[in-house]
Amino acid sequence: MTTTCFNFSARDELARFIDERFEQYVQELTELVAIPSVAWESFDLDEVARSAQKVQELALDAGFDSAEVLTATYGKGQQGMPAVLASKSAAPGYPTFVLYAHHDVQPAGDLELWETEPFKAQQKGDRLFGRGAADDKAGVIAHLAAFRAVKAVLGDDFRAGVTLFIEGEEEAGSPSFDSFIATYREKLSGDYIVVADSANWRAGVPALTVGLRGVASGDISVKVSDHAVHSGVFGGPLLDANTVLIQLLATLHDTQGSVAVEGLISSPELEVEYSEEDFRADSGIVKSMKLAGKGSITSRLWSQPAISVIGMDITPVSEAANTLAATAKARISVRLAPGQDPAAAHSALARHCAENNLFGAEITYSAVDSGRPYKGEVDGDGAQLALASFAQAWGVEPVKTGLGGSIPFIATLTEVFPSAQILITGIEDPDTRAHSANESLFLPDFKKAILAEALMISSQCLDC
Repeated sequence: MTTTCFNFSARDELARFIDERFEQYVQELTELVAIPSVAWESFDLDEVARSAQKVQELALDAGFDSAEVLTATYGKGQQGMPAVLASKSAAPGYPTFVLYAHHDVQPAGDLELWETEPFKAQQKGDRLFGRGAADDKAGVIAHLAAFRAVKAVLGDDFRAGVTLFIEGEEEAGSPSFDSFIATYREKLSGDYIVVADSANWRAGVPALTVGLRGVASGDISVKVSDHAVHSGVFGGPLLDANTVLIQLLATLHDTQGSVAVEGLISSPELEVEYSEEDFRADSGIVKSMKLAGKGSITSRLWSQPAISVIGMDITPVSEAANTLAATAKARISVRLAPGQDPAAAHSALARHCAENNLFGAEITYSAVDSGRPYKGEVDGDGAQLALASFAQAWGVEPVKTGLGGSIPFIATLTEVFPSAQILITGIEDPDTRAHSANESLFLPDFKKAILAEALMISSQCLDC
């Protein structure tokens, strides 16, 4: 197991305190899940405000010196969703931990796919089901529970500073995040930023995320004629826009399924084994489906670029007629390896589309969204503290992992707070199904995550 010089002498007392009050924490999470805090304009945004107020109440009850509900304006004067900032000051010479999570959630989606009511948390065995039960209201409660435990156990010996930062629009793309950070920069400054929005390696095995892929999404538009025409009269010499678009999309990958866009890079891979059997079980892939790409599965997930077609504007089957479509459009989502510049990725995609236009159609590539990748420092004292705390809480060796998904605001944090160490943790696991129907939280890991964070923010308060 990971060994360091960190002093965890309060471990057993913290563990007892958390164990005795764990049902209270599950109940607080249940009450938070009951608030459908979807931060999308098409939903009731009053619920997001209600969720923020609930988090504020919980923070004050946990013993923070202050807790505020704050917003920031962005763009052309739009108002961002409410976030919660709570704080406890550090004693002179002691570090400050900034604890991040988000209280907004994804929409429930198709209710017929749920086996429980999405906004009524329900426990089945060791899992708590509900929208946001894991992503990311469990992160919110874990921060609060860890703080409460350390404050109760250490009392006046709790010298570290703690700032709670609970965002309210992460699932909506964090549109006001940069403005919020700029507006409240002094309140958010700290030595360690603990981001509870990632995942463990699997149930029972904790992980520290040390690499994130970035994202570059864009639209590819094809025009073959000024207007649609009869397929029987003009078909043959004139290919329809749908066919041209499909042929162009096919050039984005080689015959093995690896990305074939020159200029999209790969990064060094992490030494973590992920078997094909486990990947198939976790992903639910069709049995006959072959895995795409080459190299280890973890490198294909974390260290190599990936391209997906996430939407297409073509004639739907229900409206199909013997007509050659004049235009077609597809949106692609490109996951970028750590070290890749999103602007360079967009340029590479535009160049690829121009160079692979086999029939001379009018083709345009338009950038839609960008998010920078992230590569963490695994040798810093913050990462070592996190790994040691995980080992103490779980009793097993933690894993250093990458993440195929993106957390674009991490790049903002690294730029605004260059001296802070960012520690990306999480409470999800491969069975969580975040963003999907039947999202759930593995409760044994929830309890261990609370203990691990309590150890992190208390260890610096003790003499090593």
